[in-house]
Formats: sequence, structure tokens, C-alpha cells
Amino acid sequence: MLGGAPIKILIIAPEQIPVPPVKGGSVEICILAIARRLAKSHKVTVISKKTSKYPNKTQDGNLTIERVDSGSPATYLRAVLAKIKGRHFDMIQVDNRPRSLPKIKKMFPSTPLSLFLHSLTFVSSPQITRQQAAQCMQYADVIIANSQSLKSELQHRYPKIKNRLKVVYLGTDVQRFRPPTVRERNAVRAKLGVSSAYVVTFAGRIIPRKGLPVLIRAIQQAKKSVPNVQLLVAGNTQRKGYGAKMKKLAAQLNVPMKMAGYYAHKRMHQFYWAGDCFVCPSQKHEAFGLVNIEAMAAGLPVVASDIGGIREIIRHEKNGILIKRFHQPSAFATAIQRLATQQKLTKSIRRTGLKDVKHRFSWQGTADRLIKLYHKHQA
Repeated sequence: MLGGAPIKILIIAPEQIPVPPVKGGSVEICILAIARRLAKSHKVTVISKKTSKYPNKTQDGNLTIERVDSGSPATYLRAVLAKIKGRHFDMIQVDNRPRSLPKIKKMFPSTPLSLFLHSLTFVSSPQITRQQAAQCMQYADVIIANSQSLKSELQHRYPKIKNRLKVVYLGTDVQRFRPPTVRERNAVRAKLGVSSAYVVTFAGRIIPRKGLPVLIRAIQQAKKSVPNVQLLVAGNTQRKGYGAKMKKLAAQLNVPMKMAGYYAHKRMHQFYWAGDCFVCPSQKHEAFGLVNIEAMAAGLPVVASDIGGIREIIRHEKNGILIKRFHQPSAFATAIQRLATQQKLTKSIRRTGLKDVKHRFSWQGTADRLIKLYHKHQA
């Protein structure tokens, strides 16, 4: 449980997507999940983007979400500062926006300020120059990375922040993301039309770096020994025509692929329930890889690229299978074949995965680690 004296925490969300997110928005999903757990023992205010979908202010016990005008990052920051001027907070957390730090620190010179980074995107060009990022991060009292991998990358680029860098792993809702009952699983599979298939699931943005073409080719190879294999894909196509390109590739290779489209996060657990295994074939650095712990929590054995923060979640052949040669479809095909044919291995991986998520990757655990850090910064 969250220890220490109650404190007042302000969390400033990025300007692009409201909290809770209407569509997409993994950072905003994290912000809300963490804020809810912190609010069990502390007063938490989240400032977020205004939207017609929600009132300008919502209150739920100790958690208040206030929504302000957005548009450009500069417009949003002005609105945020106008909203919080003259108020008192014991800790201010800024997610993913180092550029905001100088002005916030100027308004709250004696309040500890934390920067919670979910990836390298907003400390890299074209978002910001390395020099600007280094200058802005000097204003943070603590900088939080969501994995050791992200911490190492940040430390390498910005050696001066080394002593202020901490790691707080993300989590998942272990009440909602849980293994389905037989009835729940059958209902979801029937609805998606995959009742008699061995279902390989993929969830993520449909963009090149997420590796869907590699997975499609892997399924083509796995089909030789798992003839009823089917690929089930959830996610948004962000690049024009890229989804159509993936459909064309699957058709050319005679791979049965069903594009389930966008799944709202509140329904995402049901998507995992339809699967027999989950594959994360990322081709570039992943700071953390939230989908992997969601799939594990839902009872799926996970196959994932041995890259970035993913290797801090997956312990090879214990709670999942890590793929070192992640550019090669054959490596994924072998792992899929093994899970489809070796029941003992599959059961063992599922069991260990479930245990690991509960012990290491719950949102309550994330909030506990965060508040422990924030208490250290209290006068």
C-alpha cells in the first residue's frame, strides 16, 4: 500500500490526447491508471486537454481532472499555467514534455518537479534538439524512465542527469486483464469468427517499426506444422495505405489474417481472450512494451523481440519467449510452432507469466514505487 504522509500531487498530461483518452493514447492510459492508485491515499490533480466528450472538471474522491484549452504545445502550456497559478502542490509531475519544465519551475520554484518519460521521442529530434533537451531537464528534480533500457539510453545521451534518473516500471489492471472463463473465451472467439483456429494475436499501431510484415511471413512458415493457424490483428493504421499493404501481403502469402481494427482500451482484455498466443515482433527500440504485460495478465504465452525494455519483462522460456533474430520471420515461426504443439511449455509459460504480472507489473505497484520516490523529495 501507499505509505507515508498524504501529499498533494499535480500531474500535467501532454497536450495531444485527453485523459481518459477517447481513442488510443497509451501515455494517457498510464497517467489515469497511476493517478487513480495514488488517489487512494493522496490528493491528485491531473491537468489535461479539453474535449467535448468530457466536462471541464471531473472529481472522483481524491482525484480531480481539470481540462484546459489545447492546440499547440505553447497554447496548452499557457492554459495549464493560468489554471494552476497561485495554487499549492507538494509534487508536480510532467509526462513526456521536457520543454514545459522551465516555465513550470519558474512559477513553482520551491516545489519538487518530476519528468516522467515514456520513450525517447520527446527528448530527440525533430521534437527537440539534444542541447535544448539537456537544458530543459536541468529543471527536473527527478527524471523517471519506465525501464532500465530507457534509463541507459537517457544516461548515455545526457550524462549530467545520471544522479536524478530513476526507474519506475509501468503496470496493468490485473482485475480486468485476467484469464477468461471458458464461456467468455468461446463467446469472444465466436464473435470474431476464429472458433476453430489456433489464434496468434498482435496489438499495436500498424506502422513499419511494429513488425507486422515479419509476423505475416512467420505465420506463412508456421502454417506448415500448424495448419489451422490464424492471425488476429488489433490496432490503428496511422500511415495511409499501410493497412491495405499488409492485407495485400497476407493475401499474396495465403495467410489467414483478420484485421479487427481499433479496440478501445476498456475492451482490450477481450481481444486477448480470443488468442492462443501473443506476438510482439517490434523491429526498433521499445522503451517498455505495455501490450506484453497485458497479454500475459490475460493468460496468453508471449513471444516478443529481444529489444529495449521488453527483455526486462520477458524472461526467456520462463514467462515468455524472446526472439534474438527478430528481423527473421523463421525465428518467430519456430516459437509459434513450439507453443502450438508443446502443451507443457505453454502451460508453464502462462502460469509464470500470470505470477510475474501480479508481483511485478500491477498499477498499484507502479504507484507505490512512485510515491516512495516522491516522499524522498518532500522537505
